[in-house]
Order: sequence, then structure tokens, then C-alpha cells
Amino acid sequence: MTNQIALITGASRGLGRNMALHLAKRGVHIIGTYRSGVAEAELLKQEIEAQGGKVAMLPLDITDTVSYETFSSAVTSTLMADFGRERFDFLVNNAGNGLFANFIDATEDQFGSLIATHLRGPIFLTQKLLPLMEDGGRILNVSSGFVRFTLPGYSIYAAVKAAVEVLTRYMAVELGSRRIRVNAIAPGAIATDFGGGAVRDNKDVNAYVAQGIALSRVGLPDDIGGAVAAILSDDMAWANGTTFDISGGQLL
Repeated sequence: MTNQIALITGASRGLGRNMALHLAKRGVHIIGTYRSGVAEAELLKQEIEAQGGKVAMLPLDITDTVSYETFSSAVTSTLMADFGRERFDFLVNNAGNGLFANFIDATEDQFGSLIATHLRGPIFLTQKLLPLMEDGGRILNVSSGFVRFTLPGYSIYAAVKAAVEVLTRYMAVELGSRRIRVNAIAPGAIATDFGGGAVRDNKDVNAYVAQGIALSRVGLPDDIGGAVAAILSDDMAWANGTTFDISGGQLL
């Protein structure tokens, strides 16, 4: 996977950061995005460069589709200036936000926020970036284990992520003529700052969630980052239009 370039949205923190680190360890160059965490983005850049990797961090608000034209231009100039390339190889639509709201209390603003971030963003950002992707490239969307199992308070979030999985299949078919394969991952409970970090920081919550996982522990960011690097590798070149459950066997 050397000399390939991955563009990862939301790369400055959480799972996106871990994906970037794992891909960089395999020799993949990184273009990452961040919304407001300039310091976090710089730390990731320094860490990857310290390991001999190449990385560029660009600002992007995934909910602001008007900015996509400017962002696309920035990617074009960054590819040439930093990597000597005109196109990149992998797109990981990772940027997201968690939102807890029982169905009966969910507001239109909350619904709109989830749609803008998790569905509208990946659709129209991918559209804008496709001319900059290599034929034979790979797109990875991020779904959620909540599509398969239920937990009160995540109905709207899960419904939007279910749409991402359907979108993934259609993208795989429609982009097949360019040999671009499109898959998704559905992480289970991971010890990150998602949902306020309760699974990571609250021992009782962590233990409660772990008892529902076949491997008897909550997932770690490395579990996802490593899986993403593997899915994007040539070893998984025949996987297309599918969603990989990466949950350790949660609520089977």
C-alpha cells in the first residue's frame, strides 16, 4: 500500500485519527480533515511525520456543502504540492457526530444535523471528489452497529446509518465501471469520546456493554483502525458493496 493516498474526513480525533495512524504505518500517505481542532490536527500531523509518513491536514465542515468547491480546490493543490500526484486512492467518509435522543423527543433540528453530517455530507462530498479519485480506488463509509441491534435513544441516528449502508451498495454498483469498490464498516461499542465518552470513561457502563459482546470486552480504537487498513488493502480487493460488522460480536 506504499505511495497511495487516503483522504479521511474527521481525521483529527477519535476513530478517524486511529484510521490515519494505521494506514500511515502501512505506508499510505494521509490527507485528513478537521472541523475546528487545529491543535489536534497538528498533533496527528507531527505523529505521522515522526514515523516517516506524509500527511496534510485541511479544514472542512462536512455539513457545509457550499464549501465543498473550495475544499476540492484545496485537495487538488495539496495533492500536487505535497505528494506530486493529481489524484488520490482512498476516500474514508468518517466525519460524524453522535446524538442521543429518544424517538418521541427527537427534534427536526437534531434530525437535520444527523442527515447533514452522516448522509448529505458523504453523498455530495464524494460527488465532488470523484474526479480526483484514481480509477480502481476505494471508498469506505462508516455505518454503526446500531443498524443491526437496538438501544433506546439512537433511533434517528441508526436510521440515518441504515441509509448509509443502502447507499454503499448503490455506490458500489454505479461506480463499478471505474473499478472503484465501495464498502462500509459498522463499529460496535468503542472506547472513544462518542456519546460523551461514557463507554470509555465510566467503568460501570463499560462493564455493562462488555457483557453483551462475545469477546467480553469493549472495542478499542485500534480494533477499528486496523480493520480499516485491512479492508482498504489489496488483500480485500474482492470485497465490494458490503458492510463489515466490527463489533467483537456485540448482541449477536
